[in-house]
Amino acid sequence: MEDRDTKSVLEALLFLSGEVLGVSAIKDILEIPEAEIKIVMEELITEYRERNTGLMIVEIANGYQMVTNPAYGEWIKKFKTTHLSSRLSLPSLETLAIIAYKQPIIRAEIEQIRGVNSDSAIRTLYEKRLIKIMGRKEAPGRPFLYGTTREFLQYFGLKDLTELPTLKEMIREEAA
Repeated sequence: MEDRDTKSVLEALLFLSGEVLGVSAIKDILEIPEAEIKIVMEELITEYRERNTGLMIVEIANGYQMVTNPAYGEWIKKFKTTHLSSRLSLPSLETLAIIAYKQPIIRAEIEQIRGVNSDSAIRTLYEKRLIKIMGRKEAPGRPFLYGTTREFLQYFGLKDLTELPTLKEMIREEAA
């Protein structure tokens, strides 16, 4: 692998990791000597420092991590206080999957599938604009019908709902 390719792969790994990536883990992935990893990482650290961008690479506990530049901490704090966390809990993901595949669907149907109360998960998904109220079901109490939004498609990188994996595709991926 060329030096430029190694740097690009390392950047991608650090970006995706979101936490300290140990030298031994990098060695296992790239299959290059630790000494070479350290040289390339020092070059990357220097390049980022010289560019003085919003991101930096730092060495921490025999590993490396991509972090934000402390010089821009004021704006990062503002951003964090104005945006909801983008991570979803397991119950929220479970609920979202049910809505995505069964929409339009009412809360009682979601809870029947999950076997637990789903109020909190539905509220979280609605606040994050991943689901919307599509109308009301013609049934006693006229419960809300839920479906996914355009933000849902963006969050998961889908063009449309037809790109959702089928059960057969998911089983094949797990078997591989």
